[in-house]
Amino acid sequence: MNYEKSCGAIIFDNNKVLVIQQTMGHWGFPKGHVEGVETEVETAIREIKEETNLDVEINKSYRYVEHYSPKEDVEKEVVYFIAKKTGGNIVAQEGEVQNIEWLNIDEAMRKLTYEGSKNVLKKAIKDLNI
Repeated sequence: MNYEKSCGAIIFDNNKVLVIQQTMGHWGFPKGHVEGVETEVETAIREIKEETNLDVEINKSYRYVEHYSPKEDVEKEVVYFIAKKTGGNIVAQEGEVQNIEWLNIDEAMRKLTYEGSKNVLKKAIKDLNI
């Protein structure tokens, strides 16, 4: 069994949440693989910058973990934090990201492809009392 770990964040700005559409077509949150000796937070910040061109502030008080098997013989762990946009203009990473949208919570829930992503968003909303 191969093990993969990715980190990312649920990014909020003005009562909107950022969702991205990967080139494969599914909608979720920005995230990516841990490289070298990066911390989870460093990975999340780097991946968000690469995929969206946004600068964010990570709130380490909120950490959500999702486990799934993206393909046979692969176990994947994804760690999400809550983040706040601090700067940058949206630019989708060529070859990785097809679309990026700021949506209200209900729109985001409808747009997200996977139940795991919806569950993580529900937990974040509950924790933030949104």
